[in-house]
Amino acid sequence: MKKLDLILLLSVIALTIFGFFMVYDASSFISFRDFGNKYHYVKDQSLWLVLGFIGMFALSFFDYHKFYNLALPLLVSAIILLILVFIPGIGFSVLGAHRWLDFKLIVIQPAEFVKLALAIYLAAWFSKKEKGRFLAFLLLIGLVLLLVMLEPDMGTTIIILSEALILFFLSGGNLTYFGLLTPLLIVLGFILIKIEPYRAKRLQAFLNPTDPNSPSSYHVRQILIALGSGGLTGVGIGNSLQKYAYLPENTTDSIFAIIAEEFGLIGSTILIIVFAVIAWRGISIALSAKDNFGKLLAGGITAFLVMQIIINLGAQTALFPLTGVPLPFISYGGSSLIVDLCSVGILLNISRQAVS
Repeated sequence: MKKLDLILLLSVIALTIFGFFMVYDASSFISFRDFGNKYHYVKDQSLWLVLGFIGMFALSFFDYHKFYNLALPLLVSAIILLILVFIPGIGFSVLGAHRWLDFKLIVIQPAEFVKLALAIYLAAWFSKKEKGRFLAFLLLIGLVLLLVMLEPDMGTTIIILSEALILFFLSGGNLTYFGLLTPLLIVLGFILIKIEPYRAKRLQAFLNPTDPNSPSSYHVRQILIALGSGGLTGVGIGNSLQKYAYLPENTTDSIFAIIAEEFGLIGSTILIIVFAVIAWRGISIALSAKDNFGKLLAGGITAFLVMQIIINLGAQTALFPLTGVPLPFISYGGSSLIVDLCSVGILLNISRQAVS
């Protein structure tokens, strides 16, 4: 048995610890303003970080083959959790979005767990060379995407759809299906944007981000101010002005803008390089896995992590419309951090059993 993939492990640990300090940096003012305690957000993040690291190291020694028989129960449980967000008393909404479950002791976001559960299930299913599975695949993915869109959460929907299609492709799926699906998905995505006012406004802000008369472009303008203020080397650690309630979601979806402001282009580039290293190691682990299930599982996990990174960074650099997707290992948030770290734990276990 090989050793753990140290490059992946150290990269993830470094990112997570850096993210922890950035959450404190970005949140101290709003924490004190809203809760009278500048450590409010970082206290939550420290608990999730510990749980995530425990999960990551435990799963790095948990034989990933055992997930094969757990695939269906995990997926069914994840879908049930998605349904529960719409039940009053268990699920609760924030600003009209039904994305969270309140179990009193802990609040979770089921859509985050679906990404990992779906990667495990599709890897187990597609590792068997079955024919005529495309219709069943569409029905399953359609159900999951429908539940996530009803929350609504289009960013996570795109990540899950991309993850599913990548896994279907890696398993040897017919490219003709992709050719047929692509125009349909583009049309459907455009319709979903146009029928929901807040999505249409985000698209408008993306197309015209500097319009001072458009309230919907405020968030984009603040992001661009942060990026521009950072320049080449940044304004210095702790010296961000945008974190003083100018930039919305500065601890979650938009934390990269604070990083870019304080560390500049050089610091941002280093961060992106570390993310690229994680993607490289995930792909390498998938290619060297000793069985088809391991290859697909590593590929699925890498796919949703990389898609989440791309969508977040694309939105934070005005390359994509804004969407509520956290930056893996960096953003404030328990469900995302724990799932991402546990997913890395599975990757580490696959790497330990890889073909030399």
